[in-house]
Amino acid sequence: MSFRTDPATAGDVLVLGETVIDIVDRDGVQTEHVGGSPANVAVSLARLGHRVRLVTDIGDDERGQRARVHFRESHVQVTSGERGRTPTAIARIQADGSAEYTFDITWDPPVPELDRAVHVHTGSIAAFLSPGAETVRNFLESLPFGVTSSLDPNIRPALIGSHAEALHTFETLAAVCTVVKLSDEDARWLYPAVDPAEVVDRLLELGVRLAVVTRGADGLLVASRLARLEVPAATIAVADTIGSGDSAMGAIIDEFVRAGLESLTEASLRRIGTWAATVAGVTTSRAGANPPWRRELLGDSGVGQSPDGSSSA
Repeated sequence: MSFRTDPATAGDVLVLGETVIDIVDRDGVQTEHVGGSPANVAVSLARLGHRVRLVTDIGDDERGQRARVHFRESHVQVTSGERGRTPTAIARIQADGSAEYTFDITWDPPVPELDRAVHVHTGSIAAFLSPGAETVRNFLESLPFGVTSSLDPNIRPALIGSHAEALHTFETLAAVCTVVKLSDEDARWLYPAVDPAEVVDRLLELGVRLAVVTRGADGLLVASRLARLEVPAATIAVADTIGSGDSAMGAIIDEFVRAGLESLTEASLRRIGTWAATVAGVTTSRAGANPPWRRELLGDSGVGQSPDGSSSA
C-alpha cells in the first residue's frame, strides 16, 4: 500500500501547548532550537500535510521571533498570549543521545477557539502547569461530539507538582481523550513498578480508544479494545532523541485523522505503529526537533516506509 497523499484526507488540527527554546548543551557547546512538546507535534503534523493551528505562549523577544519564523516556515498558524520572554529549556545531551532538561517557563495561553478543527492535541507542561492547565482541561471537556482529541503527558517532574496530583490530572484528561501516548519513562513515573501492558489496560479502562507506549529502541506497544501488538523501532543512527516522541505523536494523529478509523483492528494498529516508528526514526537521526516533511518520506532516498510497513523506495 502506498502513502496517504490525498490532501482531502488531511484535517484541521488544533494543538494547545507550550513553545520552548531548547538550549542544547553537548559537552559544554550550546546551540538553540525551537521546541516544546506540543509545538513539536504541531510542526510534525503540519509537515505531514495537515492544516495546523497552535495556541501557545511566545514572548516578543528575539527567541520568540525566531520561533514564529520556524512555525511559519513549517506552515503552522500560531495564536499566542502576550509575554516579554520566551520560555527556555537547557537540554544536556547524555551519552546515549537522551536529554536532561532544566526549564525556565510559565504557561498562560489565550482561550482557544475550535473553529474547523476535527482533532485537538495537548500535553506535556501545558496539561499540568497552572494557570494554563485549567484552560486546557476546560477546553477538552467541552469538545463537541465527533471532535477527537489526544494527550501526550511527556512528564517533567520538576514542573508538575506531587505524583498524586500529576496522576490525578493525567487520568482526568486521559478519560476525555480519544488517543493517549506515553513514553516508557512517563509510564514508569506515573505507574511505578507497573508493566507497560497493564498501563495500557488502565488507559483503555479510562475510555481511551487508542493507547500507545513508546519504548525507544524497543519500539512501540499499540493497543485498542480490539487488539494490541508490538511494533519495532526504525533502525537508524541516533543524533539525539529530542523531539522523537513528539514526531511519533504527530504521526499517530496523522494516520488516525486521515484514516478516520472507526474500528481499531490489528491491521489498523500496525499501520499506525509503523508510521509512528518511521517518522520518529527520521527525527532521531537529526539534531534537535526536526521532523520530516511528507515529501521526504515519499522520495527515492529509502528513508521511510508506508504506514502498512512496505518500503517507500
